[in-house]
This record gives sequence, structure tokens and C-alpha cells, in this order.
Amino acid sequence: PPPNYLSAPRNRPEGKVLETVGVFEAPKQHGKYETGQLFLHSVFGYRGIVLFPWQARLYDRDVASPVTEKSENTTGHGSKEVKGKTHTYYQVLIDARDCPHISQRSQTEAVTFLANHDDSRALYAIPGLDYVSHEDILPYSSTDQVPIQHELFERFLMYDQTKVPPFVARDTLCAWQEKNHPWLELSDVHRETTENIRVTVIPFYMGMREAQNSHVYWWRYCIRLENLDSEVVQLRERHWRIFSLSGTLETVRGRGVVGREPVLSKEQPAFQYSSHVSLQASSGHMWGTFRFERPDGSHFDVRIPPFSLESNKDEKTPPSGLHW
Repeated sequence: PPPNYLSAPRNRPEGKVLETVGVFEAPKQHGKYETGQLFLHSVFGYRGIVLFPWQARLYDRDVASPVTEKSENTTGHGSKEVKGKTHTYYQVLIDARDCPHISQRSQTEAVTFLANHDDSRALYAIPGLDYVSHEDILPYSSTDQVPIQHELFERFLMYDQTKVPPFVARDTLCAWQEKNHPWLELSDVHRETTENIRVTVIPFYMGMREAQNSHVYWWRYCIRLENLDSEVVQLRERHWRIFSLSGTLETVRGRGVVGREPVLSKEQPAFQYSSHVSLQASSGHMWGTFRFERPDGSHFDVRIPPFSLESNKDEKTPPSGLHW
């Protein structure tokens, strides 16, 4: 197909062939993509569609503010002052046909929260959702009225040929977003690069549980590791330090992450995963390092940018499960 066409394999008895999926559009240098925008993920390569954009504060420790500049919010345990800058992120649906192909590089259950059921510790997970940065999106258009295969696609979006893009939000998407806004909201993003390995962290507050006459606050955090160099490296260990406002400081060491020791290469430069943490206080901080190994057996440590765990408990009430 011509270079501006997006193609995907289709199984036939005689083997796989390429079929046209859509036509690439020019990426937006300014502004934001709207609900219903189809895209190809520039890092993980999956097909997706934008549900809605978020305005997040990006704290990039690779771009330190001058000392004389007033910081909007300084986080962490270091001398570097970091100023948050507004950046657009998107909540998106991932095409289910592409999930098997990215499962070794990216978890596809990025959204979890606690349900507000009596005596329940249920953890709700929503598969096939992701958060992507504006620069992750390679937009394309399609004439297919159901271009993305996902169980939520037709519940959340409908085809309207008079609109651009031609997929508009149903009332169910608006209601779902409003109801679960606290657990979907992406507000702060933290990023830092060490020896060409970039670590991006996005924390989310999940809810509070009462246990043994005390309160336990839960967060999830999504982490993306990106190799910006051509040298192959492998993640071997993690070393976390978790500070709670209650005054405790916990150290966690272990092999790999989520049971994996991912290899980051030029062909597959990124790995993304989610994990959870609990505190017996309404706020705290996390920071640490990932230890990587080079092909010659040498090791180096990559900094995890410090990030806050904030509950904003006075503003949020736990969801009562997943409702449409």
C-alpha cells in the first residue's frame, strides 16, 4: 500500500495478507485530538481510539527550572527544582486484536479502582484502556463504522458521518466519565532520564479501605521504561523507597517488575506496567531506582523520578462498582 496507508494482517486459508485499515493524517503540532480520533500508537504500535483528553501537569526532571523561577510544585528528594508544565494526555481504547501482540511490552489493564461495597476488598480492572501522551498518537481516518474491536466501543461511541472525526460520545461515555472521574483522572506525570533510559510515572488514587480500626489508602501507578539508545539493556532489579505522612519509610527491593525482567532494544524500546501501593496515611512520596544490565554484564542504576501520593480524600468518594 502507499506509505500514507495503515495496513494490518488478515488471516486467510492461504496465509496472511495485508488489508487497508485507514489513511494516516498529519499529526497535530498544536491543539488536541478530539473524542473519536483513531490513531496508531507510535511506541507500542497498537490501534486505538481517543475517549477523552486530559490536561496533566508534566514534571520533567530533564528540564529543570532555573533556581530563580518560582516552582508550581516541587516534589522529591533532590536539589533539582522541577516546574510542572501543562501537557495533553488521552484516555483511549486499545483494539482487542492488537492486545496479544503488545502483551509482552505493555499491560492492557491500566485502570483499576476499589469498589465501595461493604466488607469488600474487590479490585476492579478495566481491560483494554490506556493513557497516552499527545506525541504517542499517529492519527488516521477510516471508512469502517466499527474500526476498533473493544467491548466498550459501541457502548461509548457511535458513528456520525457528519462529524470529524465521525465517532461521537454516547451519553453512557459522558456519564461513565463523570461518575468515575476521580479514578480515571490523570493529573500529574513525572519523567526523568538516566543514561538514555527514560522513566515516566503516572500515579492514581484508588480509594480508601478501613482495616483493623485504621484507614488504608491505595494508589496505582503506571510506569513506562523507554530505551532512547540503540544498545540492548535488560531490567534486573527494582529498589523503591516509600515515605508515608504517618512517618514511616519503607524500602522495597526485588527482581524485575511484575514478575518480568524486560529487555529494551532498538526493535522493542519500551515496556509499560502498572502496580499498586498502600499507605496508612492520606499522602506520601515514592522514589527509587531500576538496575539495568548491559550486554557485557555491567550494571547501572536508573533513577525513578520522585512522585507524590495524594488522596484528596475530602473531594472524592469511592465508586460503587462499574456502571454504564
